[in-house]
Amino acid sequence: MTLWTSAEAAAATGGRATSEWTATGVSIDTRTLQPGDLFVALKDVRDGHDFVAQALEQGAAAALVSDVPDGVAEDAPLLIVPDVLEGLEALGIAARARTEARVVAITGSVGKTSTKEMLRAVLSDQGRTHASVASYNNHWGVPLTLARMPADTEYAVIEIGMSNPGEIAPLAKMARPHVAMITTVAPAHLEAFGRIEGIAVEKASILEGLEYGGTAVLNNDCSTAAILQAKAHDMKRRDIGFGEHGFDFKLKSVDLQRETTVVQAEAHEAPLLFKIGAVGQHYAMNGLGALASAEALGADLALAAQSLGRWSPYQGRGAREVISLDPIEADMTLELIDDSYNANPTSMGAALAVLAAAEVTHDIGRVSKGRRIAFLGDMKELGPDGPAMHADLAALDAMERIDRVHCIGPLMKHLHDALPAEKQGIWAETSEEMATQVARRLDSGDVVLAKGSLSMKLALVVDAIRKMGHPVDKGEDPQDKN
Repeated sequence: MTLWTSAEAAAATGGRATSEWTATGVSIDTRTLQPGDLFVALKDVRDGHDFVAQALEQGAAAALVSDVPDGVAEDAPLLIVPDVLEGLEALGIAARARTEARVVAITGSVGKTSTKEMLRAVLSDQGRTHASVASYNNHWGVPLTLARMPADTEYAVIEIGMSNPGEIAPLAKMARPHVAMITTVAPAHLEAFGRIEGIAVEKASILEGLEYGGTAVLNNDCSTAAILQAKAHDMKRRDIGFGEHGFDFKLKSVDLQRETTVVQAEAHEAPLLFKIGAVGQHYAMNGLGALASAEALGADLALAAQSLGRWSPYQGRGAREVISLDPIEADMTLELIDDSYNANPTSMGAALAVLAAAEVTHDIGRVSKGRRIAFLGDMKELGPDGPAMHADLAALDAMERIDRVHCIGPLMKHLHDALPAEKQGIWAETSEEMATQVARRLDSGDVVLAKGSLSMKLALVVDAIRKMGHPVDKGEDPQDKN
């Protein structure tokens, strides 16, 4: 299906098309580019203009550039604009303008991507749905997501993130959502904001992009809920509250089972029961907010609750998998919780609570007692309080049920030193070092969590755990250890 013609793209950007072409997608990376994509030559760590020739060789329909790159013919299919990022933004704005889709935008310190994926799942069962890929939520990710949106989209889910003040409002105004959801406000990016109240003000600025008559879906449980509500009031926008203190979607109880979370809630004082294919109190909260957002978009709430039961997180975001350690003995397995994509104190606490609630299996490994084991990497961008925030993890209630904690990075050294001796694992400067120690620290029957900020590369530890054996397919049954 045609996404952009050369004439449409030129009109949207004010650029000059060197020839006629049609694009079926938009890409910024030759590694994932598909034939028919419009390649956008962004300048970031590397200059995308250096890859235009390669993109065209791989079948790109055209390239969005600010000049004709070396090695590219003058008559090559190009769209030439003064500034490539501004050109991408213009494409995004035009794509948003031409669709009648109902749009939801999501921000928050924790849970943006998981909630976005929940909404993608529930809305896809009710109409043609377009959503951000991975965590494409920044100054180029949002316009890229919009530029990729087909004109006949019925629901769109746009994730919006930030690292510094003033970043969210312009992106929200570009997305023009009918519903804006804030998952929560927590200490993250404190280096840039100083205090959590500053983070709340920035998160609340997503409401500045709301369409007239739009709805704010707000977490009523976070400590800065009043700031979020005040912004909605100032903007004269309807707000829906969710959480244990939710005004409209009230969380009543959460039952963490072996592979699912069962949630009892109320929606406008009517009973609402749903389940999620992942374990965690935080999934219950995100799911409740997702259902509130879906209803605010006009989707069917009962159908959305059913759809949510089929959702589960993906790698790096809390996905759970069973690793078989013995090709003969089917019950020689351990369970991996891969939450390695990112971390801040709130999400770290949530992940440790999931680990603490996990069921271990005894008498099947070298060590007779199954254990709950964590590999934790530094949480970045916490400012001067960062060392104390790491040490404070030792006092979490969840730590009482966790048997061993291995720490990675200079900040996690503070947690390592604060742990009681019986829980103190090893400390390593880097994940590369820790990955060499993984196999000797784990055994059959264990449940193991890996979590840290993305730059800490906890994925290396996750890979080392997987290489101890092989993942067990969902259809296999050696996982049933009871």
